[in-house]
Amino acid sequence: MTTIEVPSQDRQHPSGVRPSAPPAARRAPSRKRRRAPEWVLPTGLILLSLVPMVAGSVRLASLSGTVDTGDALGPAPAPTAALVAHIVSVTVYMLLGALQFHRGLRRRRPRWHRVAGRVTAPAGLVAALSGVWLAVAAVGPHDNGPMIGLRVVVGLAMATSLVLGVRTVLRRDLRAHRAWMVRAYALGQGAGTQAVVLTVGAAVLGELGGLTEAVLFAASWGLNLAIGEWAIRRW
Repeated sequence: MTTIEVPSQDRQHPSGVRPSAPPAARRAPSRKRRRAPEWVLPTGLILLSLVPMVAGSVRLASLSGTVDTGDALGPAPAPTAALVAHIVSVTVYMLLGALQFHRGLRRRRPRWHRVAGRVTAPAGLVAALSGVWLAVAAVGPHDNGPMIGLRVVVGLAMATSLVLGVRTVLRRDLRAHRAWMVRAYALGQGAGTQAVVLTVGAAVLGELGGLTEAVLFAASWGLNLAIGEWAIRRW
């Protein structure tokens, strides 16, 4: 009787190449991460900016005599020229800076992105330096020392980030340019986050003392920077 030998799985295939694994055993392709619509981020940033922008507009109207706010806003910091420059530059920076985060505008309208950047960066620089000037020049006998120090440090850090952002884009280092501009915007957006954090803090803690208020301001800037660094690494 002739014996039929069944080849084992360990024996070499007649062609000299082992057969590949069946399709079911192959690794499934990784799924693409879904992104939010392009308008979500800039819209959220503009909404976050509404409270400080409205407050700044009311302050300007009060300075011009158009609106009488009484003592609701407190005394206007001096010098007035620096205050006006700060409010106007911050408003421009918040609005145009938010639109710079629109992926579609950056990709489909690169010229618009560059032109808007040439307005946004100088506006941010004026906002940062005028904020430092106001923090130092408008000091009164009862002002919050830790808050003054925080504003000076944050203003200088924002100005430095903007200068580095412009410097890196001139060197065509777009990745570093985005990173520095995100950091600058995170610091410039502090007032919007502070409006939320201070409201929650007052609701939980009651009347806020000078040191507690400074801590909450620092926490707001820290939160913005943490989100900014997460976004930089995610990109």
